Amino acid sequence: MNEVLTAIRERRSIRHFSADPVSEEALNDVLDAVRWSQSWANTQCWEIVVVRDQAVKAALAETLAKGNPAGKAMLAAPVVLVLCGKLGASGYYKGVVTTKFGDWFLFDLGIAAQSLCLAAHEKGLGTVVVGLFDHDRAKAVLSVPEGYELVAMIPVGRPEKGSAAPKRREISEFTHADAFGRKG
Repeated sequence: MNEVLTAIRERRSIRHFSADPVSEEALNDVLDAVRWSQSWANTQCWEIVVVRDQAVKAALAETLAKGNPAGKAMLAAPVVLVLCGKLGASGYYKGVVTTKFGDWFLFDLGIAAQSLCLAAHEKGLGTVVVGLFDHDRAKAVLSVPEGYELVAMIPVGRPEKGSAAPKRREISEFTHADAFGRKG
């Protein structure tokens, strides 16, 4: 099996991190994976805030919804990468939206997040994509300007322990032949 499929199959959402620091080299490699991610018309609409300051991480953790299991991860991870997207760029041509779904920034940031998480996994780092929080409060904590949305926060660090793969649907359960609903 090739390395990409192995990484996809073995990567897990990590919520328990060791106190080990993340090296600058490893962090730069992870950010380089974002740099090379595909995006709509190469708009590269992402901006990433690299958070290491414990007080800032604590303020971001305060924005999480009650009971969000990522709360401890936000504080324990040595680095939290906060993904923001520029509005009105991805999915637009000459300032006019071109897709049924409007702004395409969420799709592009999803690709960037997957690239980031897979590169981190390859470096022996764990990640979890955090999306259940008060986005406006988190934007205020980081001074994210108008024209950008804060999409996700991703704690990054050395996993304290591994976890087993969750159950996955079989390919035949989510594929259709030539039309939706046709199995076969």
